[in-house]
Amino acid sequence: MAVGKKEQSRKLTEAEQRRIDWCDQISAELAAQGYRRVDLTTGIVRANIFTALVSIPVFAALFVVFMLVNDVDKVDFSSIGHPIAIVAVLVLVVVHELIHGLTWSRFTPHGMADIEFGFMKEFLTPYCVCTAPLPKTGYIVGTLAPMVVLGIIPTIVSIAIGSFGLWFVGVIMTLAGGGDLLIVILLLRHKSAAAEQLIYDHPTQAGCIVFER
Repeated sequence: MAVGKKEQSRKLTEAEQRRIDWCDQISAELAAQGYRRVDLTTGIVRANIFTALVSIPVFAALFVVFMLVNDVDKVDFSSIGHPIAIVAVLVLVVVHELIHGLTWSRFTPHGMADIEFGFMKEFLTPYCVCTAPLPKTGYIVGTLAPMVVLGIIPTIVSIAIGSFGLWFVGVIMTLAGGGDLLIVILLLRHKSAAAEQLIYDHPTQAGCIVFER
């Protein structure tokens, strides 16, 4: 997948370079065991564009559902501008990455010791990286967990109880998982006849590395 020039030229942090070196070491070890490496990555900018493009129709569809289920006259639309809702979204952006780490750690040899967090200042993007290969199911579960826990479930609850403030937060967090959804789509679209697959979170880009044999 193509990566933008800005992403290619940006200076890597010491932590990112360390993760690249560790990734190269793991790649060499798995290659010696007969695994083939396949990179499935997309640019950070491309992932953000994907999220932006799907945001409008998803937002509109969920808004229509909310309106159909709830009495419009009783809905407090001003709640989306409440400071609590705004602060909640900002805090949940960080919690989003924490959920990635906590979920992936359930499938790693050393738990949270295999998880690293950071912030890509060029793109104002916090991130979580797993530094150990994962089974395919574990990788997908950990990738989509924040969208489900912080986005989809709160959105469903908000529609059921008629809370527009909760609906707003839930929809925003659902859309915040657009890049994660794109990564899972890339992985699921990768067709392979290999009997074994290990998925490794890419150390610096949006996406993953598939080791298969």
